[in-house]
Amino acid sequence: MEKVHILIYYKFQPIEHVEYFIRVHKRKCQELEIVGKVLVGNEGVNGSVAGNKEQMEKYKEFVHSLKGFEDVWFKEEVGNEAPFNKMIVRKREEIVSLRKDVDMSKKGKYVNSKEFLKGVEDEDIIILDTRNDYEYEVGKFNGAVNPNIKTFREFPEFVEKFKENKKKKIYMYCTGGIRCEKASLYMEQEGFEDVHQLHGGIINFRQEIPDKGWEGKCFVFDKRLVSKDNESKGAIANCVSCNRVSDLQRNCKNVACDLLVVQCSNCQKKFHGCCRKECMREFLEYSRYRAEKKRDGNWETKEITQEYKI
Repeated sequence: MEKVHILIYYKFQPIEHVEYFIRVHKRKCQELEIVGKVLVGNEGVNGSVAGNKEQMEKYKEFVHSLKGFEDVWFKEEVGNEAPFNKMIVRKREEIVSLRKDVDMSKKGKYVNSKEFLKGVEDEDIIILDTRNDYEYEVGKFNGAVNPNIKTFREFPEFVEKFKENKKKKIYMYCTGGIRCEKASLYMEQEGFEDVHQLHGGIINFRQEIPDKGWEGKCFVFDKRLVSKDNESKGAIANCVSCNRVSDLQRNCKNVACDLLVVQCSNCQKKFHGCCRKECMREFLEYSRYRAEKKRDGNWETKEITQEYKI
C-alpha cells in the first residue's frame, strides 16, 4: 500500500486579494487531486494537505512559487491513510483565532529543539503549553504549564492571570508553531520580557528528538487526532467511559454535547460514538425522531433542533 504524505505549514504574510488567492489555490489542489484543509486570510495562510510523495512535492513547488511564500517551511509526516476526506480552501478573518490585535509583521524569538530540551530540564525556565486542555491531556513536555483553555481564543484570559511571571524566561510550544507565533507576540505586547517559542513546534521536535523531554502522544486536528510520531511511547490519557489507557479521541456523536473526549475503540462501539450512556440515549432518541419526521414528510431541521435544545 502506498504511503500517504502529509504536509503541515503556515505563513503570516499579508494577502491583499484573498478571494483571488483562494480561487487559484483551489484550482491547483483540484489539478493535483490532493485533499486537506487550507485557511486563508488577510494575515496569511494556515494549511495541512495530503497525497502521495509526488503530489506533495508539486504542491510545495506551487506554494513556494507564490509571492511572499518562497520560504515557507513544511513539516512533513507519513501515514497509512489520508487524514482528510476532501479538499477545503476557505476564507478566515484570522488563520488562527485569538481575537486580539497583534502586529504579525514583527518576529518572535525562537529556540531550536536542542535549546528547548535544555529549557525543559532547567527549573528556572517556564515551559508553557499554548494548546487546548484536551491536547495537553494526550501528551505534553515534562513539567509544562497547562493554561486550561478550551480554545485558543481563551489564551488572553490565561495571560492576564499569568502576569506575575512577566520577568521570567518562558519557552512556549504548540503543535506546529502557528499558535506560538501569535501568542508570543501578544505576550510581548502585554509586557512579558523574555518569551521564546519552539521553532517548528512539537512535530519538528519529535522528529529531531524522539526520546527525550516529551511524554504521551501529539494531538493533531485531522482524522488521525493523534500523530504517529513515536509508536514506542504510550498514551498518558484514559478513556472517559471505562478509564482504560487510550490515545484515541472523538467528538461525542450527540450533537447537544459534541464534547471532544479520549475514548477507546471498544467504548466508541459500545456507546455508538457517544461519550456516555446519557448522551447515547439522547442521540438514539433524536435519531429515531428525525427518522419519523422524515418518513412523515414533516422535515424541518430548525424546528427539530430547537425542540431538542441543540
